[in-house]
Amino acid sequence: MAADEVEYEPKSVKELLAEMKDTAELLIDLSYSAVLLGSDDVAQEVLVLEEKMDVLQLRARMSILMAARSPADAEALAPVLGIVGAAEKISDAAGDIAKIVLEDIGLPPEMRAALPEAMETLVRAEISPGSSLTETTLGELNLETETGVRALALRRADDWLLDPDANTQLQAGDIVLFRGPEEGITSVYADATGEAYEPPDPIESESTDLDRAVDSIVLMKDMGELAVDLAYGAILFDSEDVAEEVFELEAEVDALKSRFEAWTLRAASRVDDPVSLRGLVQLATSTEIISDAALEISEGVLRGLSTHPVVREAVYESDEVIVRLAVGSDSELDGTTLGSKEVKTDTGMRVIAVRHTGDDDGGEWDISPGPETPLAAGDVVLAKGTRAGAERLEAMTD
Repeated sequence: MAADEVEYEPKSVKELLAEMKDTAELLIDLSYSAVLLGSDDVAQEVLVLEEKMDVLQLRARMSILMAARSPADAEALAPVLGIVGAAEKISDAAGDIAKIVLEDIGLPPEMRAALPEAMETLVRAEISPGSSLTETTLGELNLETETGVRALALRRADDWLLDPDANTQLQAGDIVLFRGPEEGITSVYADATGEAYEPPDPIESESTDLDRAVDSIVLMKDMGELAVDLAYGAILFDSEDVAEEVFELEAEVDALKSRFEAWTLRAASRVDDPVSLRGLVQLATSTEIISDAALEISEGVLRGLSTHPVVREAVYESDEVIVRLAVGSDSELDGTTLGSKEVKTDTGMRVIAVRHTGDDDGGEWDISPGPETPLAAGDVVLAKGTRAGAERLEAMTD
């Protein structure tokens, strides 16, 4: 089937970059979820979004070329082209992950045994005509508070709405991607579709070389997603320190890929059908490409090139914002931990990094913050989430 023609449209680079960022992040979520669920439906949505990204990146390149009128413009816009190319690489890698499911390339059951521990449940639900959710806004439904389930994206006919908000009204026929705890998903899926949600069967396996290979991929996945988040944070705040963390993460993913290859080769000699590991190899390759793309996003900052204002505005105005907040003296977070104040639960914001300013820490970034991560006055927090959540978190740090 021939691709649709793409023509130049007078749309701002900022809008295109913001949409590309949101689309790339959603693609990462959906592609891994398609593998977890073994879901052709979710995998097909990845390919639909990948086509959308192809159009976005072409239009972004056209707009950037139209904006370059001098050597100085070209120098300033060169990193922007790199960011466009990196988002496209993420999209292509996500598409390759989805094809593992759609083309039945083969994936060992150990993969699905490991992934549920690494991510929340995601489902694709088509709103049925008789659903109680129709003609009701997400704000009125209050799903996230009541069930812990969030609407990640909505497709109505051929139009996508990424990160729908409280004013988004659901209609019969809408395809909605919901994410959350399995108990909440069970309830919301039934209300949306009129059908019972059937979770994937749990899989248990003994510790083997294959399990170690799978564990390496799960860790690569987590690091790759974190690297993408930090890369956008680096360009938003023009932070060479954060960009350096992206560089270190990418190097660690490369090392994990090497270990993965060793474990897989050992496992191949012990499985009945080594060809069944082909999907695992493709998954690892695509995961590494995502971390490489994160490094490309932050490359301009690493090379001392100031972030172009249009990029900074695009990242700030995307559906999920990244904020950089300092913990104030005697604020609600001063002298506590992320878990004790239930920051994620109370604000909906995911803290992706913390820079401690105490003498013992030397001002280094903690890129794996968890419930036990301490917070003190002067610490800098990088967090990702909705604008409303960012306002709640800011109130906690003031």
